[in-house]
Amino acid sequence: MSEREPTQVEIPGPMGEQALILRTKLPDALPVLPLRDTVAFPHTVMPLVVGQERSVKLVNDVLGGTRMLALVASRDPANERPGPDDIYRVGVAATIARMLRVPDGTLRVLVQCGERVRFGRFVATEPYLVATVEELPDIVEASPELEALERAVRDNFARIVEQSPYLPQELQVAVHNIDDPSELSYLIAGALRIKTEEKQELLELRDVRARLRRLAEILARELELISIGTRIQSQVQSELERGQREYFLRQQLKAIREELGEGEDEQAEVEELRRMLDEAGLPEHARKQAERELRRFERLPPQSAEHGVIRSYLEWLASLPWSKSTEDRIDLEHARRVLDEDHYDIEKIKERILEFLAVRKLKPDARSAILCFVGPPGVGKTSLGRSIARAMGRKFERISVGGVRDEAEIRGHRRTYIGAMPGVIIRALRDAGANNPVLMIDEIDKMGADFRGDPASAMLEVLDPEQNTTFRDHYLDLPFDLSNVLFICTANTLETIPAPLRDRMEVIELAGYTHEEKREIARRYLVPRQIERNGLRPSQIEFTDDAIDAIIDGYTREAGVRELERQIGAICRKVAREFAEGRRKSKRVIRARQVEQLLGPRRYRPETARRTSEPGVATGLAWTPTGGDVLFVEATAFPGEGRLHLTGQLGDVMRESAQAALSYVRRRAQEIAPDLPEDWFRRHDIHLHVPAGAIPKDGPSAGVTMAAALASLISGRPVRGDTAMTGELTLTGQVLPVGGIKEKVLAAQRAGIKRVILPARNEQDLADVPEHLRKELEFVLVESVEEVLAEALEGSRRVRTSPGRARRARRPRSARPESVAARSGGA
Repeated sequence: MSEREPTQVEIPGPMGEQALILRTKLPDALPVLPLRDTVAFPHTVMPLVVGQERSVKLVNDVLGGTRMLALVASRDPANERPGPDDIYRVGVAATIARMLRVPDGTLRVLVQCGERVRFGRFVATEPYLVATVEELPDIVEASPELEALERAVRDNFARIVEQSPYLPQELQVAVHNIDDPSELSYLIAGALRIKTEEKQELLELRDVRARLRRLAEILARELELISIGTRIQSQVQSELERGQREYFLRQQLKAIREELGEGEDEQAEVEELRRMLDEAGLPEHARKQAERELRRFERLPPQSAEHGVIRSYLEWLASLPWSKSTEDRIDLEHARRVLDEDHYDIEKIKERILEFLAVRKLKPDARSAILCFVGPPGVGKTSLGRSIARAMGRKFERISVGGVRDEAEIRGHRRTYIGAMPGVIIRALRDAGANNPVLMIDEIDKMGADFRGDPASAMLEVLDPEQNTTFRDHYLDLPFDLSNVLFICTANTLETIPAPLRDRMEVIELAGYTHEEKREIARRYLVPRQIERNGLRPSQIEFTDDAIDAIIDGYTREAGVRELERQIGAICRKVAREFAEGRRKSKRVIRARQVEQLLGPRRYRPETARRTSEPGVATGLAWTPTGGDVLFVEATAFPGEGRLHLTGQLGDVMRESAQAALSYVRRRAQEIAPDLPEDWFRRHDIHLHVPAGAIPKDGPSAGVTMAAALASLISGRPVRGDTAMTGELTLTGQVLPVGGIKEKVLAAQRAGIKRVILPARNEQDLADVPEHLRKELEFVLVESVEEVLAEALEGSRRVRTSPGRARRARRPRSARPESVAARSGGA
């Protein structure tokens, strides 16, 4: 390798001293010494500790030759044998000035860094790295901006040296003695404790102005960090001094209070809490926790933030009914009388309650069942829970979880939160004052879930008999036994209740009321209650049965009786005004003809016959979470290209039912309407509409209704006005069973329907329909769509002979007259 004449160069040392070295021409290739967690900068002197075997060999070989090598930073400090891909491509050429061998086998080396170099091809990797190098000199363009950057960097570094304990003060003198901007930037970059990546970035910037600008940003950041650290240190010191001062002041205040005799109040507070805890009858595990918290409470001064938190916690522990319970009134005859007084004809529910009481009588420690009453609004689910509590002689508490989205509402908040308190379960037990109340959880089907947790999952621990013996509220952080609580849940629908939660409950369905049930409920419960609430007396107003019938038929269309009670209340208010104004002195008897005068025009009129008087309209029956309902399916045709239009906000299942109904009718078109042209469907568009378009509708039970509407349209024969139908159809013309039969039958009665077409496989569901309603309505059981059309279309005859024939459901045979099936709607 050829060399040029040596030149003398002064290099600043670590403390600013000038070292005189010789700079020779760079050889074509140099040995490469990787560095860990550090970057070598040009024209600086730096000490190194060499311990690896290959690095020691590299130094020994270099000392025997030109004493020159290349220094470069490793990308991964944990890599003990970095290869060519593990090091940066820019480093510095350096000369070993001094070397000292240590007894432990390592070398202490002082190197004098020269010019910046870029590595090219690696000519050797063993026993150490050797690479070709080329020099990368700095680019310096004198300008006012360069001078301003140099001053800013020098001043900021001087401020850092003043505030940083790890930088010697001599560096201030060194930076002020350097006039070259390149050497200034190298000295400051090497002295700062910054990331290796940032140092490498500064090394690779050839433009001195860009390097100083980047260095100014780093110095500004370091100044801000130092300022924040200083401020934190000052705050900590101030807090320590203030804490010591407060301690001495509290001790003095304690002595002063003892002299004045004011310390007795705090002791009296502790004794009051201890007395409350003793009277609460806490179990052993809760007693230990209470004693521990009480000892902490005694030591805390009243000014402490934890003082109020611990006091509230202890008061909650003392107020809970750990060992308080009411004695069950296990008298089955008394329970039967109470249930019969409040509710009628719900024999299934009454029998279930009596069974529960019978088990309790034989086995007092038996686990309580979890009942779930499912039914439309206003059918008396909540009032049924009150009746159960009265029959058992237990306390009754009700909580509503509708709309609850926070899991902490069930399990409580931890005491680390400000304003923490127990969940609704523990609060209900505190309000009940007993550990065995009847606890009604309303609207359990309307719980939600979001980022705060899933309340339905938290409710699993509450309702599972295998888990609720050790229910743990987050606020109490103690197990509480819920096995003695009789849980009763209410819901409008089962679909929205998660399956694991539904599996814990025994579901008892409550359908809507028949007309006769509503009349009896109004006569026995609603009318007396509204008379009392509106300040009247039975001697001032009387409702006749025909008046109640008029209200039911003309002003209500509901499964329950809430709207019926509201209308009765409206009449009572008007009569109360008459007595209050002195316009009436004698008793007011409300008859059917007077209902319209008091409540205005009828809201509902029988319209089935009017709606189905034209071909293309059929009456269907649907189930909703608020009970059964009647829906009309309308079909019309107009010139087009054979498309099907569906309107009325139908769901995907209902749309598929419409497609299946159209396919069936098109296949059987010649049998349904022999005079229909063969290309009629290709030349006409069909529009199928279900009115009440603002209400979403879905489900397969409208399939036969859609087929009947289409068959009526193409045949020109109207559907019978006294007939409604429900059932799912198949493409082959079979009628499949559907759910909600009782609710649908009740809806048919409310709409004035006399005949109901049902799938034959739903015949067993008619057992749930009240007997007097089965006598009143005619039920036609069908197995195929042919039978539906034969029974539904006016003036029609059977399309063709099929193996099955429509048949009438058997009339119930009753050996004794059944009592009027009336159920309380909130008595």
